[in-house]
Amino acid sequence: MQLTAGSSDRFPVLTHLSYDASDPFAVAVSFSHEGRVLARWSLDREMLAEGVRRPVGEGDVRLRPQSTGRWQELRMEFFGDPHPDGSRHHAVILAWAPAVMSFLHETYEVVAPGRESIHVDDFLAEVIGGC
Repeated sequence: MQLTAGSSDRFPVLTHLSYDASDPFAVAVSFSHEGRVLARWSLDREMLAEGVRRPVGEGDVRLRPQSTGRWQELRMEFFGDPHPDGSRHHAVILAWAPAVMSFLHETYEVVAPGRESIHVDDFLAEVIGGC
């Protein structure tokens, strides 16, 4: 994947996507550079799939397809916490859309879309036990 800076500069960023059937709605993403983790995000799996086809997201994460003419990309915008002046950290990562879809298809082999489930009793026990 590539981190954008300005309107045309791009820099490679090592990205690791992972999926765990115990959290079937989420895809974990970590971005690193020179052995240092820059950021970790948990993305909604369905939102990630939709973002390849159409703009999605209104909050801290926004996804949309982008074409360079040669490449179909997924544009991922991440917004950090607000600064005192009202501005926010803003990072834009570009991913090759077919690679993202390939990863998602692998997750669908683990848990098919529509077959996700959460064990509510286990979740509540974990939340209440943590208080």
